[in-house]
Amino acid sequence: MSVTALFGEDASILEETDLQFLLGGTLLPVLGTALVSPVLDSLIDPLGVSPASVGWMISVYTAPAIVLIPVAGMLADRYGRKVVLTSSIVLFGVGGTAIAFTTDFHVVLFFRFLQGVGFAGINPIIITSLGDMYEGGEEETAQGLRFMASGFSGAVFPLFAGVLVVMAWQYPFLLYALAFPIALGVYLWFDEPTTSSTATVIEDDESASYTRLLIDLCRQRRVLTIVIARSLMIPAFIGFVTYNSLIVVRLLGGTPVQAGILTAIAYLSFAASASQAGRITSLFESRLYPLIGSNLSLSLGLSIVLFAPSIGVATVGIIAIGAGFGILGSLYRSIITGFAPQFLRAGLVGLSESGGRITATLTPLVMGGIIGFASPAVGLPAALQLAGLVVAFGGGGVAIACLLIANAASPVSVDYPDPADA
Repeated sequence: MSVTALFGEDASILEETDLQFLLGGTLLPVLGTALVSPVLDSLIDPLGVSPASVGWMISVYTAPAIVLIPVAGMLADRYGRKVVLTSSIVLFGVGGTAIAFTTDFHVVLFFRFLQGVGFAGINPIIITSLGDMYEGGEEETAQGLRFMASGFSGAVFPLFAGVLVVMAWQYPFLLYALAFPIALGVYLWFDEPTTSSTATVIEDDESASYTRLLIDLCRQRRVLTIVIARSLMIPAFIGFVTYNSLIVVRLLGGTPVQAGILTAIAYLSFAASASQAGRITSLFESRLYPLIGSNLSLSLGLSIVLFAPSIGVATVGIIAIGAGFGILGSLYRSIITGFAPQFLRAGLVGLSESGGRITATLTPLVMGGIIGFASPAVGLPAALQLAGLVVAFGGGGVAIACLLIANAASPVSVDYPDPADA
């Protein structure tokens, strides 16, 4: 079966070497949490830490990206995509692989922080590069394939980690060495498009500074509302992933093994739907309809999971969550890269991705606060359902409102010097 039959008529771009190396880089970021989360319990004894403290391995990895993703985007606009992407992949690999060679927990946390710094320069630059390379249906397909690769990685590599940790706790971290051949391939063979002439004009014109132009772009109603909507696709999915084990065990009477299988189903669902983003969008006159439908799929899917009478019914909801998340992740990225000229694109993508990291960080805190407040009065199961509903329909409702505002807003425009006038 041909790739065009699987992913649509624009999928012939898969034959391009540049895209293949970018998709290889896409496999890495999700592994920052997906490889570590399943093995945290196995690290407590060898690292000599408590169950409460071992969770810091997740926090110190995710925290740097909130601040550094926009910085990475600005650096990529100024110095080029390849140099930032290659160095970030190497940093990610070094930080992750080095953990296998120490048992000092403070050193482990330092390496995880270093890995988080590397993470900040991978996804945003890949998303931006796809926007540089493609437009229209080809870009939607490319962003969908990127998201598909991310979902596939999140579903498959944790299974390897679970097998390897039984052999030795260090072995899962050696999987991060995959970053090194990918970085070498990007450095040697990725050919990024450039428009340095425009950047040079702006650098020489104080009235058209990079920062001012980026701020002006973000203040436009259509850009701002889409960036906010993009950040609000996160809560329903992260809420499910964070509290999946509680939902399965406490609400559905399942087992931790079943919880792991359902998490894998969610990742596979969003990988499959992301791969079809370009094909799905081509069925509609406007992107507004698949965007609204996908937000509803996320919200309703989580609701089904929360109130499902059985694992089988919950699986239907999980597939809906993954489908909505996969389509939204692909379309939002395509829309946002299209808002900016190339010399501002990485900066805008960086700000957008940072917004997603903020909501990913806040969602578990908000849900935990609701559960802690409501549990004494209504019990844990009902409190868990309440927290899930707030996240699902609070985030989804605001996102749909933002999409309607964006749809009615004026077209995006950027006033910057024409290189031809320099």
